[in-house]
Amino acid sequence: MSTAAIDYPISLAIEDFAPVLFTTVGVVLLRRVLGGGPAMIAAAVFVGVGGLTKAGAKLMAAADGPVLPWLSEMLFPFLTLGFGLLCLAAARTRTGTSPNWLRYLVIGLTVVCGLGAVLARDSIPMLVSTTVFATITGIYLIGIARDRDDTVTAALFGVQLLSFYILGPLASRADQSVTLQWIEQLCNTAAQAAFLAAAWRLSAATVTSEKAEATGR
Repeated sequence: MSTAAIDYPISLAIEDFAPVLFTTVGVVLLRRVLGGGPAMIAAAVFVGVGGLTKAGAKLMAAADGPVLPWLSEMLFPFLTLGFGLLCLAAARTRTGTSPNWLRYLVIGLTVVCGLGAVLARDSIPMLVSTTVFATITGIYLIGIARDRDDTVTAALFGVQLLSFYILGPLASRADQSVTLQWIEQLCNTAAQAAFLAAAWRLSAATVTSEKAEATGR
């Protein structure tokens, strides 16, 4: 989506940083649940940087700075990498291993969608890989929450997962009015706030469980 098509208000551009913050902090919190290795750190960095590229491009356009469509289009490539790592970590936590089919899928789909994006000169093909990996991540996180009999947390992860299917296609539309973007951004902020709340609940429950095991209770 080109930032040249809309005269963005500053308030709209600034609000776009809120869901980026919520999602990134949520991924950081999930390190306690999914493992604290370098892969989870990289996932948080990729998700955070991806969100910042689009929000940053929008803010520059709103402030009458340079219009950089290529910067905005880095969103889905970075999200693909971030959620690719997340789905592998979530699978390993839920089942004890990252299945071969999932590893091949993450590598293969990333390459295929990346080549498609290069050939099409558009990042939209990588929306496909982002959605697939986010879906797998969400399913595993919902499963982890349900394994712990935490229906509320499972529902919160479900809200964030549903947002990919609703907001992704909307955000990829060329006819982006300011009103539509306000609706998209506020809904996205609510969805990522749900993800943050779910990650916090799951992380807090993990800490409590680890403490109980350590004290023999």
